[in-house]
Amino acid sequence: MMDRRRFLLTSMAGALAGPVAAGAQAVSQRTFRVGHLSPSGQGAVPFLEAELGKLGYVEGRNLTIERRYADGKMERLPALASELVRLKVDVIVASGGDAIVAAKSATTTIPIVMGFGSEQHVASLARPGGNVTGVAYSAEGTLLPKRFELLKQVVPTAKRIGMLDDGAPRFQLVLSEAQPVARTLDIQLVTVDARRGHYEAAFASMKAQRVDAVFGGSSPIHNTDRKQLIKLAARHQLPAIWEWRHYVEGGGLLSYGASYAALENRVASYVDRLLKGANPAELPVEQPTAVELVINLKTAKALGLTIPPSLLARADQVIE
Repeated sequence: MMDRRRFLLTSMAGALAGPVAAGAQAVSQRTFRVGHLSPSGQGAVPFLEAELGKLGYVEGRNLTIERRYADGKMERLPALASELVRLKVDVIVASGGDAIVAAKSATTTIPIVMGFGSEQHVASLARPGGNVTGVAYSAEGTLLPKRFELLKQVVPTAKRIGMLDDGAPRFQLVLSEAQPVARTLDIQLVTVDARRGHYEAAFASMKAQRVDAVFGGSSPIHNTDRKQLIKLAARHQLPAIWEWRHYVEGGGLLSYGASYAALENRVASYVDRLLKGANPAELPVEQPTAVELVINLKTAKALGLTIPPSLLARADQVIE
């Protein structure tokens, strides 16, 4: 197993980071209430709890986390966001674009930390200008073409690539960005209904439509259900590229994206600063400036694939 590159953030990160020990000592003795709003069943809370703990915030001692999960039903997000506002939480952590929109609609005064948001939610990255700040990260944009290229390198004969539609509104944006990339690579995209509860049918449909490989998009719901998706890809002998490394650590073929744990570290840093009185309008939004490629050779062998040596040499981690 190799791990050679580190996750980097913009130079703005230095202004937000501080020694952990100093941060822990400065935490007030009062109990803070943090709301977490997510489209999925769990989202990033385990990472967030651990990172906040490093900064001196311990649930049950000086921290209460109010969890509001839509369980895959996006239409529930506005009502859940309103619940957090009524509870008068000190900060709302909103995971993903749909949750961020719901939180912004529910309050203009409670600070909102974007977990995996985009710059469209703020006035500018340098000066957000409202009650929203945090981490702007999307696996689309410049990363989307690269992920298709990587998939083609691993499965050079692939002509039909499946895309998993999780039912979230943003999937149509992802699809619109993927279509010109697919044309460039001479790929036909096959979209399937992959809402929660439809996974078995989605993979069966892809197999029936002679899909050669799968492009796993950015989805909080799929991230929560990744074990099931990984098993289905293996059962149907479908090579797949995912966004996060923990898909590959769990048996997926390959991933290309930012470090999930590192992003949550930055989210926790924003929560800490805001709880200590910082103004969200003046906290610059951070963006990851490096991504990681992770490859699972055991899975490649099970699929009958040979990973090009040049790709192995570029990987940040190879699981054997």
